[in-house]
Amino acid sequence: MRVGGGAHTYTWIEGWARLPGGVRFGYTHGVVVDGRDNVYVHNRSRDAVAVFDRDGRFLGSWGEEFAAGAHGLHLSREGGREFLYLADPVRHLVAKATLDGDVLWRLGPPERAGLYEKEEQYKPTDVAVAPDGSLYVSDGYGRGFVHHYGPDGGWIRSWGGRGAEAGRLDCPHGIWVDARPAQPLLLVADRGNRRLQTFTLQGEHLGFVTGGMRQPCGFHPSGGDLVVPDLHGCVTILGPDNHVAACLGDGAPVWEEPGWPNVPAARRVPGRFISPHAACVDSRGDIYVVEWIADGRLTKLERV
Repeated sequence: MRVGGGAHTYTWIEGWARLPGGVRFGYTHGVVVDGRDNVYVHNRSRDAVAVFDRDGRFLGSWGEEFAAGAHGLHLSREGGREFLYLADPVRHLVAKATLDGDVLWRLGPPERAGLYEKEEQYKPTDVAVAPDGSLYVSDGYGRGFVHHYGPDGGWIRSWGGRGAEAGRLDCPHGIWVDARPAQPLLLVADRGNRRLQTFTLQGEHLGFVTGGMRQPCGFHPSGGDLVVPDLHGCVTILGPDNHVAACLGDGAPVWEEPGWPNVPAARRVPGRFISPHAACVDSRGDIYVVEWIADGRLTKLERV
């Protein structure tokens, strides 16, 4: 089955990931691809980081400590090596790990920011890394702030907070350093406000992207385009000027179905998304999409 059209045509591969006996997905929340096109899936199970090759063969898993809170997953290339940044809103922390699961550090609420009276108010959902090694953490399920840290992990500034005004955020669910412009900027998936917001890397508000946005969850670059998984049943492709170039697998209005997002397997239709939560793109332009579903759903869109 094919979805999209023109330069954005893909073959939909349902059930691409082959799980061995004894391994089952929980909610599939994050997905990234490394330099060898291996795919890492952050899901709420004892196999919280499950790894596959580009053909869907299971390579192994790790990360049981993230079983309850697995959420955002970001891959960063630093000094010739690759690292994973994991967001865990249940344990109120983000962590940095090697690809094989050696956790290098864990970072809790930014105490110096003075924005939280107790740890439980901080529920980070995603991490982004800037070219200079600075970190940005989105507190999507907590108080709606973005936190900026230096390469050494030291807190620099915070901005946002819940609201609908320019610069304010309602569930800043995903975050990404957009290197497409000559001057990199920060993109935030302001999911509750049904828009994207753009900021300088110092937190100055620049503008909005609202066209085609239902409940945007995150980002991943694809050439000059940007892939935006949208919780309300589609994966949106934004062109270089942030116009909508394609809406893939549009399942509208699936979010109105009883029990959504946990639609029974018999009603999960190939070619139609239910609740895209994260997406990534490999070296060949193929897209991997994970959905917010209790027993997980991972789909490969193979570029035609």
